[in-house]
Amino acid sequence: MKTVPPKRQLCAIYTRKSTEHNLDLAFNSLDAQREACEAYIKSQAHEGWSLVRDRFDDGGLSGASLERPALQDLLNRVRARQVDVIVVYKVDRLTRALADFAKLVELFDEHDVSFVSVTQSFNTKSSMGRLTLNVLLSFAQFEREVIGERVRDKIAASKRKGLWVGGPVPLGYRSIHKKLEVVEEEAGLVRKIFADYLELGSIAKLAAHLNAEGQRPKPRQLANGRTVQADCYRVGPLAHLLKNRFYIGEVVYQGEVNPGEHEPILDRDLFEAVQQRLKDQGVEQRTRRSRSPHLLTGKLFDDRGNLMSPTHANKKGVRYRYYVSNVVLQGRKADAGCVSRVSAPEVEKLVVEALRTAIENGAQSEDRQIIDAHLAAATIRRDSIEVTIRVEDGRDQEPAAEANNIFVPFSPTQQPVKGIVQAPTEPQPMDEATRAALLTAIARSKSWIDAILRDPTIDFTTISSREGLAERHVRFLAPLAYLSPRIVKAIADSRAPANLTVSSLARALSLNWPEQEAAIGLA
Repeated sequence: MKTVPPKRQLCAIYTRKSTEHNLDLAFNSLDAQREACEAYIKSQAHEGWSLVRDRFDDGGLSGASLERPALQDLLNRVRARQVDVIVVYKVDRLTRALADFAKLVELFDEHDVSFVSVTQSFNTKSSMGRLTLNVLLSFAQFEREVIGERVRDKIAASKRKGLWVGGPVPLGYRSIHKKLEVVEEEAGLVRKIFADYLELGSIAKLAAHLNAEGQRPKPRQLANGRTVQADCYRVGPLAHLLKNRFYIGEVVYQGEVNPGEHEPILDRDLFEAVQQRLKDQGVEQRTRRSRSPHLLTGKLFDDRGNLMSPTHANKKGVRYRYYVSNVVLQGRKADAGCVSRVSAPEVEKLVVEALRTAIENGAQSEDRQIIDAHLAAATIRRDSIEVTIRVEDGRDQEPAAEANNIFVPFSPTQQPVKGIVQAPTEPQPMDEATRAALLTAIARSKSWIDAILRDPTIDFTTISSREGLAERHVRFLAPLAYLSPRIVKAIADSRAPANLTVSSLARALSLNWPEQEAAIGLA
């Protein structure tokens, strides 16, 4: 009787260790896991099991996420059908999260891959094996959550004692053996920032002032050891710095303020004066907002949930008001909704009319009053505006359920409402967001080329590492440094074509200035 040899099964071993402790030893935890898995595969040689010699080791990486280099390499082998069996020492070496494991099992089933734990006998091909595996994984996830709770409790206790427990080191300090020491040069800059803010009275002016002086933010070291540094000071990080009570020797945790063990940098009187100025500035901004002609500030969104901010463009003495998706202002147009820019008077008119129709006595209220009192949010969609009406708790009579969300027909290409002077054939002016994104990209590319010309040791790889960008992206933008001065001036004056973007400009770029100008349609 002729026997049929078993089908060959390619087995890949995956090992993981959560911390880097003792990984430098000649025989570490990863080696121990692999040795046990190799012995198990040898014991299954009669089943046709054969070891894949490539190593898939993730040392010093948590099992809470699937974003691990060796694991991703292994999953790519699975997709390429180069692996038949995945062998681990314990199931939690692969993942500790039930949701992640469900995704992995689905991928394994799709490509006919088995999953084996050498210390917990089960087979994922059977229903009982799946049940056993889910029970084990539930305990693994429970263990991870308990560890997380212990870590959070330890952080809270340390903060209450005023200890620094890690994270980004604030400007003015450095970490020495997990203790913070004052760096006098940086401490002087911190005092200067606080004093300059009191003098200038505006965070935006402060950022411009620091950038004009050539000051640069403090570099940050990431968890992977790479260092990144912002190219200039911006309003958001400066606002956080100005409110940081760490500089007066205090530690804040979940709203609770505790005295810290570190040395303060600022005088308390200076810090409190800055806080009062910030508070007064906030009141002034709210007052200005109430007087702003933009009625939907803070309440208008695109269909991806991005807030739409007010902006305007001036052309031939006429001001055109718009709402632009925030991600466009941040240079991330790909994340914007299907309508990223709308005429402000047009959308305001439609929203106010919808509210007046739905709300009793709405015709007797002013536009701003009816929006402040009754509008919860408005969402711009491709062919409509979704108006969500605020329902006050405790009212005797609430609007009907179908009236809480109203869909108003809308087309962003329709003619502007009365009062806006705009010829239909007139080219649309470039908005402020696009203009700012273009000028920023041009300035960055010029700084990169200048750095390369000054220092021969600097190349695109160095710049991409310093800027935290892909090298391909840096090379793509670098030719903008050789842009025609006429194009740069047209962009600065908002005279360039409104549909011009950083990508379209870089793609169509020639080193011949007249050809550049002709390519973008600049007369």
